Amino acid sequence: MSHPRKSPPLFKRLTSRTGIVLMSVFLNFAGFTLIIPVLPFSVARYAAQPDIAFWVALILAIYALCSFVAAPVLGAMSDRYGRRPVLMLSLCGSAIGFAVFGIGGALWVLVLGRIIEGLTAGSISAIYAYVADTYSSAERGPAFGMLGVAGGLGFMLGPVLGGLLGQVSLSAPLYGAAGLALLNAVLVQCCMPESHPPEKRSTRLNWDQFNAIGQLVSALRDRHLRLLFAVVSCFAFGSVVLQSNLAVLLKELLAFDTSAIGFVLASIGVMDIVSQGLVATRLLPRFGERRVASAGLFINGLGLILLALLTLYPVLPLLVCGIVLFTFGDGLFQPSVSAMIADAAPAGRQGEVQGANQAQQSIARMFGPLASAWLYGVFAGAPYAVAAIVVMLAAGALWVRSSA
Repeated sequence: MSHPRKSPPLFKRLTSRTGIVLMSVFLNFAGFTLIIPVLPFSVARYAAQPDIAFWVALILAIYALCSFVAAPVLGAMSDRYGRRPVLMLSLCGSAIGFAVFGIGGALWVLVLGRIIEGLTAGSISAIYAYVADTYSSAERGPAFGMLGVAGGLGFMLGPVLGGLLGQVSLSAPLYGAAGLALLNAVLVQCCMPESHPPEKRSTRLNWDQFNAIGQLVSALRDRHLRLLFAVVSCFAFGSVVLQSNLAVLLKELLAFDTSAIGFVLASIGVMDIVSQGLVATRLLPRFGERRVASAGLFINGLGLILLALLTLYPVLPLLVCGIVLFTFGDGLFQPSVSAMIADAAPAGRQGEVQGANQAQQSIARMFGPLASAWLYGVFAGAPYAVAAIVVMLAAGALWVRSSA
């Protein structure tokens, strides 16, 4: 007599709601980071050497501008129509944008690819709203920490794969990123149940919800969100400086190739896994979200200071210490502040608040790369020094508030 075969525990976990969300985050970050090691090299095919840093910054800033316009709209749409449709739209748009960028041929084609991706950039806010729907207030901090672990794995493997594919062709990582986005969309469509039932959805969309500035202003009227958004914006500026400039810095200062840059970026993913998955989840219940977030910002700022010193003393140990501290602080800060924002969101407006949060981070991503490129032209360490000051001021403000 035959007995039905039992599903292995791992399969059960991966096909659960949480497993699908984590897999989606992993594929999202892996696809996004695939292109980072080759970005300056892709731009170098069409731009003169002195203009490479500017064009890299401009391409990143244009993406941020489009994301600023689109993220609140997509967030409000997820409150009205559910999280899954918005996530599907965003992933398919990313696939098209990556493919256009990979086709290339001219700088304007690269810009077009980033515009397409930016206008559909709602996957992260939809996923965060999905988690906020699924978990209680007490569970959200560790849940966002697990998202960080999945993102860290993607951030670890994506740059390595992107760097290795970049040795074959500068377009190969872009096509790989498009493929991961499509795979993510299939996974969401087939395996991810809707978390926002019709009875809890907003009943209509109005013009104000399509106004990114209006949504952001509306969120800032809430005193609980005001400080959190300001602190996140400062943190985002520091992160954007690293994301937009590090590959250029390593290429020009240390003469790293695409694969070496990929392995450096992979170390960021390793530290994300350690800090968010192992450390933050243990510290949050003991010290609370605000104190853990403050400590994370301080450590993050110390990492930026070391990266600024790297331009004066270009040695590998200084690079490693800077990356480790920056990413460890990032891993403590992000799940803590994400849980605080989710808890502060008014009922029925979780997607709108998450969209506004992504929009205000897009402002930092809009001006951060341009400021970074200008500062880099003045002195190679200046972007990291200025970012460190901004992050440290935000850490101090949050710490004072947590101690009050």
